[in-house]
Amino acid sequence: MVALENGTVLAGQTRAAKDALKAARTVVIKVGSALLVDEQNNAINHAWLTGISEDIAALKSSGASVIVVSSGAIALGSLNLGLNQKTLQLEEKQAAAAAGQVTLAHAWMTALATHNIQTAQILLSPDDTETRRRHLNARATMTTLLSLGAVPVVNENDTVATAEIRFGDNDRLAARVAAMLGADMLVLLSDVDGLYTVNPHDDKNAEHIATVTSITPDIMNMAGTANASYASGGMVTKLEAARIATSAGCSMIICNGRDPRPLTAIGAGARNTIFTAEASPPTARKKWIAGALSPKGKLVIDNGAITALRKGRSLLPAGVTTIGGNFERGDLIAVESRDGIVIGHGLSAYSAKDAARIKGHKSSEIEALLGYRGRDELIHADNIVMNDNGVASDEERQ
Repeated sequence: MVALENGTVLAGQTRAAKDALKAARTVVIKVGSALLVDEQNNAINHAWLTGISEDIAALKSSGASVIVVSSGAIALGSLNLGLNQKTLQLEEKQAAAAAGQVTLAHAWMTALATHNIQTAQILLSPDDTETRRRHLNARATMTTLLSLGAVPVVNENDTVATAEIRFGDNDRLAARVAAMLGADMLVLLSDVDGLYTVNPHDDKNAEHIATVTSITPDIMNMAGTANASYASGGMVTKLEAARIATSAGCSMIICNGRDPRPLTAIGAGARNTIFTAEASPPTARKKWIAGALSPKGKLVIDNGAITALRKGRSLLPAGVTTIGGNFERGDLIAVESRDGIVIGHGLSAYSAKDAARIKGHKSSEIEALLGYRGRDELIHADNIVMNDNGVASDEERQ
């Protein structure tokens, strides 16, 4: 095994991928259309789908939650409608996606039902992951499905998306879903068994890379140009997905998905490339909250609430004295002491209007005040970052 200066590991496969997949509690699996669709028979590759479903069932039996990001709708719809995939116009792609989604969802439902696993279809557009309120709604839906034991099957909403408002590939969509859910493992099932130093189709001396600990410019250059045969719809987007996933605290594996049981194959030592996460999901999320957004408003809180926050608890309405700004649910807001010192930032569970109605009240009163049952907290502990500015609560002063 040879280590490179940029933190990659060459040659023989390490146990890193096997151990990381075994330890993962939330796993996102991206499936490409080339794996799912048997073009020779113009149909779903049911034998392969049976194998991956067995792998998913095994993951769930081990206690992991599983999300599938599945391509294939346009390919299946094109077959169903008799369209030539290579010459599709935008409206034909949208029509093919609409027809293919029915077949795709049914195929996953049938395959996983064999293992008594319920599925649910989720169609996402970029705004669903980039706009905070829509991001929160999508995450809440998928989190609820996972808590109920279901496997969400996610695809891009190609029925209405145009070229200007698309993810463009399901590698990056899968990475955004992984980041959204705080997943600890993303597996990209591909037609290649990982990253190589150069295109292995062009250079017989290309060396396989087992582990990548940092996505440097040198690593990105290994994918070739975006229009190369090795990179088109392939390695370039996979490395971009790795950058999204690892920065959110999620490790990522690229492996050859053509094996009948591709996840089992990883456990058995099949060659792959693992990109190790930069931080755990909670740490990465809080880093994002602290540095990526601008506050849309503020909450002024009492000293008792400061004490609770310093202990890692959530911010409840009872500890809030003043609401400032015009923010919506999911917006980033500042948390201030009565002296006007910003002590932290967090994502609000309520709009400014609703927050003003429940401030100073107990959580048990929220439903009566608003007419609906919302969250008990104004800002959940997972969604707040405290500043180290020396502000002390009454308890700390004593």
